[in-house]
Amino acid sequence: MNINRYIDHTLLKPTATISDIQQLCNEAITHDFFSVCVHSCHVKVAKVVLKSSTSVKVCSVIGFPLGAMSTEAKVAELIQAKLDGADEFDMVINISWLKSGNENLIAEEIRQLKVAAGNNVLKVIIETCYLSDEEKTKASQLAVEAGADFVKTSTGFGTGGATIEDITIIKNAVNGKAKLKASGGIRDFAIAKKYIDAGVSRLGTSNGIAIINGTTSQNDY
Repeated sequence: MNINRYIDHTLLKPTATISDIQQLCNEAITHDFFSVCVHSCHVKVAKVVLKSSTSVKVCSVIGFPLGAMSTEAKVAELIQAKLDGADEFDMVINISWLKSGNENLIAEEIRQLKVAAGNNVLKVIIETCYLSDEEKTKASQLAVEAGADFVKTSTGFGTGGATIEDITIIKNAVNGKAKLKASGGIRDFAIAKKYIDAGVSRLGTSNGIAIINGTTSQNDY
């Protein structure tokens, strides 16, 4: 198993410096991770460092971590990140809308972001730690209906990260119409393999090096 190719090597701390982002990208090149996952303001920096790599992609988060800004703001962020060279996008849904029963607004927002992304991959973060099982199912179904390529469990900045139980719920909800990404709390190879065995196609983690080296990290994301 080439577990490195499942990993979105992630650095989303607000205190991360430009030097930290450059180091993240160099680590991704060294270990041939699938992508680096960064804030949209760092996409240009990542593209410069990764210009020597033909395999490592740049993933930009959108509306991160709360998902509570306007749809127009999310679309604008995605368009700029795409212009800066991002290959994939991980957007956060508006959790308030879901809790309020405004399902049409959520679906329309995802649709608009997918239109802006075009052929680039769009992953939809539903932030499972704040949702009931019924809400997880509904959010996953809305993402699929709106054209999302992936449903992702977590930002890593909420009260909890991925669980196998949540992956099972999402997998059943998408019914093969979208891929799955687990994030939050994936600290070592054994945990990572459990998610892959459960059907996950991508892992969001800052612990990629520990995972491939067989050690355990204490980082939550």
